[in-house]
Amino acid sequence: MATGDSQIQLVTFRLGDELYGVDIMSVKEIVKIQPIRPIPNAPYYMVGILNLRGDIIPIIDLHRRFHIDFSNGVEELDELESGFIIINIDGNQIGIIIDRVSRVVSVDAAEVQEPPKMMGGIGSEYIKGVVRTTDENFLIMLDIIKLFDPKEMQKILIDNRK
Repeated sequence: MATGDSQIQLVTFRLGDELYGVDIMSVKEIVKIQPIRPIPNAPYYMVGILNLRGDIIPIIDLHRRFHIDFSNGVEELDELESGFIIINIDGNQIGIIIDRVSRVVSVDAAEVQEPPKMMGGIGSEYIKGVVRTTDENFLIMLDIIKLFDPKEMQKILIDNRK
């Protein structure tokens, strides 16, 4: 069994048919689907802003960002299963839309494999690693910091203040 230093805790969630995970230390909270206010001229993957207890949080649709097909549009998300994961990137809060939150898992760092060069439209630069969960399934570990380069973060945050 691995020591505590070699364990990684991930908040896991579904986007389409795939299981993704983000480092638990980047996650502020998980909230249920709530009304989003659209922002004109925002990046294509930013669906709008959310007022969460007085904090204005830009909401990002990873389906759009990763070009993942899904049967429901953002307007048709299942309120019982879908939600937002509020993450902290360099002191800024951003919400990402998820189809369904799964659970928090601990992964042995030795089980993490290098990502393939391209995974279903998601560039390997956004992936920290891949962990086999069963014979045919994988957990894709996202690198939240690399999802948004500094110029994109600046645009999201400027659009958010309008």
